[in-house]
Amino acid sequence: MQATAFTYSPETRSGSVLLDDGTPLPFDAAAFDAGGLRLLRPGQRVRIETAGDGAERRVLLVTLQTF
Repeated sequence: MQATAFTYSPETRSGSVLLDDGTPLPFDAAAFDAGGLRLLRPGQRVRIETAGDGAERRVLLVTLQTF
């Protein structure tokens, strides 16, 4: 699934993405680390993997979107 980086804290390696419908979805350090990224800037297109539905949905992986 694709999303747009919305917030990111290099200190905690956590932040949030905006889904294409505008829904914000937070991610934790584990999801950031799983993608192998070193930095994330707001506005970057990213690929995410999620688990769960509704309020239980969580991000498992954040990585850069490549074409």
